[in-house]
Amino acid sequence: MSAASSIKLAHVVPWNASDEDLLFLQQIGLTWVRLNCGEEPPDLDRLAAVQRRFAARGIQIASAWHFAYRSLRLQLGQPGRDEDIDTFRAFLRCLGQLGIPVAPYDFHPANTYTTAQVERRGYRAREFSEEAFRNQVEEPRFEREYAAEEMWQHYTYFVEAVLPAAEEAGVKLALHPDDPPLAMMNGVAKLFVDYAGYQRAEQIAGGSAHWGMRLCVGTWLEGGDHMGKSIIDLIEDFGGRDRLFEVDFRNVSAPLPRFVETFPDDGCTDMYPIMRALHRVGFSGPLVPDHIPQLAGDGNSRRAGLAYCIAYLRALIERAAADLS
Repeated sequence: MSAASSIKLAHVVPWNASDEDLLFLQQIGLTWVRLNCGEEPPDLDRLAAVQRRFAARGIQIASAWHFAYRSLRLQLGQPGRDEDIDTFRAFLRCLGQLGIPVAPYDFHPANTYTTAQVERRGYRAREFSEEAFRNQVEEPRFEREYAAEEMWQHYTYFVEAVLPAAEEAGVKLALHPDDPPLAMMNGVAKLFVDYAGYQRAEQIAGGSAHWGMRLCVGTWLEGGDHMGKSIIDLIEDFGGRDRLFEVDFRNVSAPLPRFVETFPDDGCTDMYPIMRALHRVGFSGPLVPDHIPQLAGDGNSRRAGLAYCIAYLRALIERAAADLS
């Protein structure tokens, strides 16, 4: 980059990405990734082999996630959850041994992300309409309703079980907000729909330096004034206290009750002040383009859209670094 920046511009990549996929990332100048390990049993030797393979292309793993935490047994407090927690703790130990510093996670077992695919400026993108969700999509996901206080109990059980393992491994847990930020969906309460939810989660973590936020900029913009703190104030708060571990960077057409997930230059928000705020607080974690829309002729890998986003984000990073140097 033309100006110094500690931000790690990255992309989400599966652990078994093809050689061609890695070559493409190398061609567009990416040197960091968030590794998606899916549900494969944690295996230190396999993960080390993946790390070496990526390094041969000049690509380092800035963070990695494992979907053991998404188990319904775990998130709904059902029998067998301790087995899934043990799997996640084993994954954290693998990350620690390999020097991979961040493990992202979320906690919304009955979520609906989108209600339609729409065209915007000629490209295909995801839309969420609260009216369409409530009237056409929403239905009880499970045999009963799960209220907020019960979900807080399940979240607390999970964090108290895995945070010591994260601390021992030297790995930071990065909590993603609920997208979209609605307090109840499909009969299950969602906890991380505003600033107050994060305050309570931080209290549960007991001030641990290994608990923090995976900021989804798009989600925070979706919530608008209901989030309890502006995106800039949030960055200054969490980033200023070294509790901001990862960033998903995307724009939206408008806040709820209806929004379309857009390219970063095509939404309701000027994204440069957000990037400038991240640089100002010294954010040094991975920053990834999020929910990339589909351009004409682009396949499931969204290579054209990815290249578009990476180029735009790199320009924002360089400008912020230059302006604040």
